[in-house]
Amino acid sequence: MSTAAPDRQVAGRLSFVDRYLAVWILAAMAAGLGLGRLVPGLGDTLAKVTVTGVSLPIALGLLVMMYPVLAKVRYDRLDTVTRDRRLLLPSLLLNWIIGPALMFALAWLLLPDLPAYRTGLIIVGLARCIAMVIIWNDLACGHREAAAVLVALNSVFQVIAFSALGWFYLSVLPGWLGLEQTGLDVSVWEIARSVLVFLGIPLAAGYLTRRIGERTKGRTWYEAELVPRIGPFALYGLLFTIVILFALQGDAITSRPLDVARIAVPLLVYFAIMWAGSMFIGRVVGLDHPRATTLAFTAAGNNFELAIAVAIATFGASSGQALAGVVGPLIEVPVLIGLVYVALYARRYFTAPAATPAPQKDAAHA
Repeated sequence: MSTAAPDRQVAGRLSFVDRYLAVWILAAMAAGLGLGRLVPGLGDTLAKVTVTGVSLPIALGLLVMMYPVLAKVRYDRLDTVTRDRRLLLPSLLLNWIIGPALMFALAWLLLPDLPAYRTGLIIVGLARCIAMVIIWNDLACGHREAAAVLVALNSVFQVIAFSALGWFYLSVLPGWLGLEQTGLDVSVWEIARSVLVFLGIPLAAGYLTRRIGERTKGRTWYEAELVPRIGPFALYGLLFTIVILFALQGDAITSRPLDVARIAVPLLVYFAIMWAGSMFIGRVVGLDHPRATTLAFTAAGNNFELAIAVAIATFGASSGQALAGVVGPLIEVPVLIGLVYVALYARRYFTAPAATPAPQKDAAHA
């Protein structure tokens, strides 16, 4: 049976807000850029609202954004994902070997004359996504439990490997190739703090909400009553986060459009290769559409919050490295929301799984 009819049925069930999600996201980006440009000192003021070095407005937005999605995860099914080597092994390969190497190559090939931006992009490539990818995966009907496991796995590797990979790609490998070398001084605690704030808190909140809700009211009530009530807050948190993120650097982005364009080119190539390549690998190894989608989004996304924080701490808030980190979400947000629609269209090229878990039916509702 053609998937066109089911796709229209899904679209018909979406609310007005969900149906025009891309419009609201682009509007939020424009609003953030406009505020950062038009309100003097807004970016500096927002940047000062921190707790132990973590931006409080961004942390609040990400918490509100991720909590409803993580509350939908059926944690009693995570063991089916942790045993799936067809998913876990390609994910580790894509995230920690192919992704950083690809960004390194693109940065040197396309920005050979701009060392600050090049370094910023390499840092972006090392920061694997642990936050916003949850939303893109859910919108694209990805596998929620698989996303939770892969994001948690990325967070562990991020704490362990980020500093070592930074040293390798910025100092060791360029030295071997006779290229310019750069140092990166970032502590394990800084990485762990980012992981704790941007993933640990909403993950714990989502897990406890499901455990307590199911224990007191039962699973039927939880998924039929509570989940629909908290679900819309994911979109509200996403839009708030985007506005704040772009307001922080709105003036820097809008005042240097040519630099932004140069930085955007390798990012666009990176997202296209990583996402399409991951979907292709998922299909080749026999993953169904939900798991292949999760593989693609977790491999293509990056943790720009961490990349920006590291760039600012190491090179300064006004540095080219920091600007490269800020341009990241400027490109990633519209590209990955576009890839959400591509992922939904790609369902017709995958064999339907034998049994689709009930929560997956609502995955388009962030």
